[in-house]
Amino acid sequence: MIKVTLTNEILKRITAINENRFSLSKICMPAVTRNRLRKNSKKKSSYASNRIEGNPLTENQASEVIERDPHRHFLKPEQEIRNYFLALNMLEKMAEQRKAFSLEMILKVQAVVEKGASKEKIGLRGPMPPGTLFAVYDSDTGAAAYIPPEYSDIPKLLDELVEYVNTTDDHPLIIAGIVHYQIVTIHPFEDGNGRTARLLSGYLLDYYGYGFNGIGSLEEYFAYDSDEYYASLQMGLPPLYYSGRDNPPHPEIWINYFLRMVELYSSKVCELSENAGRDELAVSLSHLSVKERNLLAFLLENRIYSFTPIEISRQIGVTNKTVINRCAALTANGFLIPNLVKERIRSYDVSDFAKAGEEYIVRK
Repeated sequence: MIKVTLTNEILKRITAINENRFSLSKICMPAVTRNRLRKNSKKKSSYASNRIEGNPLTENQASEVIERDPHRHFLKPEQEIRNYFLALNMLEKMAEQRKAFSLEMILKVQAVVEKGASKEKIGLRGPMPPGTLFAVYDSDTGAAAYIPPEYSDIPKLLDELVEYVNTTDDHPLIIAGIVHYQIVTIHPFEDGNGRTARLLSGYLLDYYGYGFNGIGSLEEYFAYDSDEYYASLQMGLPPLYYSGRDNPPHPEIWINYFLRMVELYSSKVCELSENAGRDELAVSLSHLSVKERNLLAFLLENRIYSFTPIEISRQIGVTNKTVINRCAALTANGFLIPNLVKERIRSYDVSDFAKAGEEYIVRK
């Protein structure tokens, strides 16, 4: 299995990504905002990953296709976009269930990516007709740009990859990068290898805590300069798999590129999350009356993070019912979390969203 030397540059990138991860952990936003950003991010990823493969749809067209009635007929480029979005949803659920990386997972992802294609394109590739070479051909010259391993070697190579992921003590970011490279390079399928590789490396980032809340699109950074993406994967090696790509002498070329993209992506996620949290805070506050805002400010200024309405009514000199009505508005806008006992609200907790915006709320 590939062994990566941890250069100073690679270590610096891992440190920067960890810093972004820590920064994001301190940003709070309501679930509704986070879910909206996640869905939008999955749309962007579906568009960008297929764009790398030459899909002609625009980003707006890709978004529209995802929202269409699933029972209608889709053209091939449309189906590709929808398939990627479906695969992202499937992997999101697998991550929640903490599913370990496996051959079954690899096959499931590729099957979703190629949904609607001919049976020959789903599952591991088999032997070619006599005299026919299976290769990735250059669209301009027609020459073989890459010649993957023999189909008979694929099961063993995938088993080695699965074993590596589940037994190695490499850093999770290195693991995700190696899986990305290996699936593209082993090329186990007739079609869908690149998309499957990007989906599974993204899954492993999420699995190991580097998914950045599912916000933002790492695929967008690969798609920004697809020539650099492919050049980094190829690392200047000969086209034949057995002539160096099976065990590249300098895998740090690809890993450094991969980590640079993750670093850029994670920085953007922090920026998006900060802006979304600030904007959502302003919008949520705008839905409150002056008296409801004053109650929220009172709770935050006095560090009252858990309370019953009767306790607060005594302190601010209004009726219990008045406090309950104001708490209902604060709850609806994400500032309070009700505690239920036998389906009745007995007390409230101030939400993390409100605590994170305390300075802004009090100032307003």
